[in-house]
This record gives sequence, structure tokens and C-alpha cells, in this order.
Amino acid sequence: MKIAIPTVNGRLCMHFGHCEQFAVVDVDEEANAPTNTTLHTPPLHEPGLLPRWLHEQGATVIIAGGMGQRAQQLFAQSGVKVVVGAPADTPENLVQAYLSGALVSGQNACDH
Repeated sequence: MKIAIPTVNGRLCMHFGHCEQFAVVDVDEEANAPTNTTLHTPPLHEPGLLPRWLHEQGATVIIAGGMGQRAQQLFAQSGVKVVVGAPADTPENLVQAYLSGALVSGQNACDH
């Protein structure tokens, strides 16, 4: 499993398409624990590009604050699970909360 999280200043970026980097966290599914985190600078934002690019990076789960419906549909078509409404926390804390089933998600912070 690889969990991708859009970040700005080391914390979740509330708008998926406007982040500085993506933290991509490798997870050992047997141990249910993160094993490695890499930071990736995304290509320039164009509609539909980030879902394809993250799928190419091997992402299987996206944790976001807000994400447009089109991006969510593209991820769904690729079999990538999307969690929206996550709080602005560090990637490490978000992944731990997700893996333990304690990630509290709220409203999608994106309205398009």
C-alpha cells in the first residue's frame, strides 16, 4: 500500500491541486505500519493530471482535505481509494490515524 498526502510546509494541504509536494508513504500491510516516506514535487496543476501522475507513482490511497469531484472520479476509475475532509496534520500522524482506523474525516474542503 502507498498512501499519498498533498502537503504544504510539512502538513496536509487543504486543497489537493495546490500543494507544494506529495508525501508518499509506503506501508507494510502485514505489520500495518509505515516503512518509508518520500516527497515528490508534482507536475504543474492541470485538470486530470494529478490523479494519473499519483497512480503512476503507485499510490493506492489518497488522504486529502479537499478534492474536486472530477479528481475523485479519476481516482475511482484507477481503483485508488480517496479519503477527503482530513485535518491539517503531518503526513506521519495522518497515516498512523488511517492505519489504526482513527482518522477523523469531515467535509470535503473543496467546492468544485
